[in-house]
Amino acid sequence: MGAAVQQAERGGRRRGRGRNRARPMSEINVTPFVDVMLVLLIIFMVAAPLLTVGVPVELPKTAANALPSDSEEPLTVTITATGDVQIQTTTTPRDGLVGKLRAIAAERETDRVFLRADGRVPYEDVMQIMGALNAGGFSNVGLVTDVGGPTLDDDK
Repeated sequence: MGAAVQQAERGGRRRGRGRNRARPMSEINVTPFVDVMLVLLIIFMVAAPLLTVGVPVELPKTAANALPSDSEEPLTVTITATGDVQIQTTTTPRDGLVGKLRAIAAERETDRVFLRADGRVPYEDVMQIMGALNAGGFSNVGLVTDVGGPTLDDDK
């Protein structure tokens, strides 16, 4: 992005006060900058959906609002339809769950964890995992659901 130089006409009429020297252009070409920014925008728009945890579960639907997000990547514990427990994307046996959660809690700044459970998982299993989360050092548990469920409000 260097500045171009204009030369005064030679042999013709002189412009200005007799100066016959090179003058820098006062225009900046921003087209390459805009092109780069648009390419980066497209890359981030494509990559952003790929950064979420990808364990396929069918979440129950509720009318609850979304929780505010922290600066740290949220820890996600998932209970699949078959009853398997996954921390982020790693399957973890239930008998070693509390120990693994304690190790993770020692390395994290916040005690927030998101619990995702398939809608077909029995309530008892969900509560057992919530108890394990509490015993592992996570007292701030958010239950993840899909939006668009019944509001259970008689006024509507």
